[in-house]
Amino acid sequence: MELIKRAALPALAVLIIANFLGYAVVGSNGVLAWGDYRRVKEEKSVVLARLQEERARLAHRAELLDPKSADPDLADEMVRRQLGVVRPDEVIIQIPE
Repeated sequence: MELIKRAALPALAVLIIANFLGYAVVGSNGVLAWGDYRRVKEEKSVVLARLQEERARLAHRAELLDPKSADPDLADEMVRRQLGVVRPDEVIIQIPE
C-alpha cells in the first residue's frame, strides 16, 4: 500500500506532462497544425491580393467620377449604358470585363 501511495503522485505528474506534450504536438495549435496554418495563410494572401487590385480599380474609377473634374468619356459611357442610347453612326464593340 505504501508503494502505491509513493508512486501515485509521480504517475499523476507523468500523465499531466504527457497530456500537455500531446496537445503541443497534435492539438489545434500544435506543431502538426503549422502546415495547415501556412496553407490557409497562402490562400488568404491570394484573396487579399485580388481584393487590393479590385480596390485600386474602384478607387481609380471613383477619382474619374469626381464631380469637380469628371472624366467626360467615363461619364458619357455611364450615361449611355444606363439609358441605352446609341447614335446610328456608332459601332458598339463589347469587351468583357
